[in-house]
Amino acid sequence: MSQLALIGIAGALGALARYGLALVVQRAVGTEFPWGILSVNVLGCLLFGLIYGLAEERGIVRPELRAIALIGFLGAFTTFSTFAFDTLNLVRAERYVLAGANIVLGNALGVVAVLAGLALSRLR
Repeated sequence: MSQLALIGIAGALGALARYGLALVVQRAVGTEFPWGILSVNVLGCLLFGLIYGLAEERGIVRPELRAIALIGFLGAFTTFSTFAFDTLNLVRAERYVLAGANIVLGNALGVVAVLAGLALSRLR
């Protein structure tokens, strides 16, 4: 099967995983704050850092698999466009504190999760 087809399949799986996880988390928490998308973005950042570190720094993940995972699966799984849209909707609803919290938490936790993923990739 071609690399392009595998990336497409991984993208479809990533989209389904994003939808499922966001739905489960949001239903479990049940607040107007978009915890579902936030959890998807943070987990996606963690996985991105881990896979990138395993591929680039340790050579454990082959370049072909790295592309399938990062471009295909995680490209569809992480949802910063949805993050931006959710934040805009909070602003439109005049929920400025929640919008600000979403921006700060999404970005800060995303950076921390990428660093954690890189650190995990270095464990022996």
